Amino acid sequence: MQPGDAPYDGFAETFAREAAVSAYNAHYDRPTVLGLLGDVNGLNILDAGCGPGLYLSELVARGARPVGIDQSADMVRLAGERLGTLAEVRQHDLAEPLTWADDEQFDIVLLTLVLHYLPDRVSTLRELARVLRPSGQIVVSTSHPTADWLARGGSYFASGFIEEPWSNGMTHRYWHQPLQDWLDEFTAAGLALDRLVEHQPLPLMAHHHPGEHEKLARQPGFMAVRLRKRHPGT
Repeated sequence: MQPGDAPYDGFAETFAREAAVSAYNAHYDRPTVLGLLGDVNGLNILDAGCGPGLYLSELVARGARPVGIDQSADMVRLAGERLGTLAEVRQHDLAEPLTWADDEQFDIVLLTLVLHYLPDRVSTLRELARVLRPSGQIVVSTSHPTADWLARGGSYFASGFIEEPWSNGMTHRYWHQPLQDWLDEFTAAGLALDRLVEHQPLPLMAHHHPGEHEKLARQPGFMAVRLRKRHPGT
């Protein structure tokens, strides 16, 4: 993939500035997902869709050995500048096999706010499971199906891609589907649900983003799941 081909190319720096402090990223998704991960000291972690490296920085600070990948060359550049020699960062499209990664290489695969962009989520999850150790976990965060339904209207049970214009000029194109379909896809990929968490806003969000806090304290925005490999007989 050439620079400029990925959706976030050209918007990466704006996104990085906003995501560092935004309601949905800094006060909602990152604390929820990091809490779901627990102790990561000494673990090999693949941050699949690492963006500008905000999660990578958190993982390094907690003693993990992370590798970050992203489809966007601009995001890879920003993550590399942020992490330096503290983490390996490489450009990779999650629609393609991880030919550079060995079987059972990672203790954790992190997939935050990226799965809903992918056209074939089951195939991607199967490939990520390949590089996951037998006792490892895949942690996914994505838009909550109820939030998608409230935003678009119509039938909750409909599924498909939605396109929304963002204020920075980028078109946000993401997949929506009911919760049952998400769980069915995890099962089809050979994964078992270990835990599902519906995000709650941090109290600090009320000071910096009172409008978003009031909304997210009443209705869901994101959800996160912890998945494990299903072994024969389970």
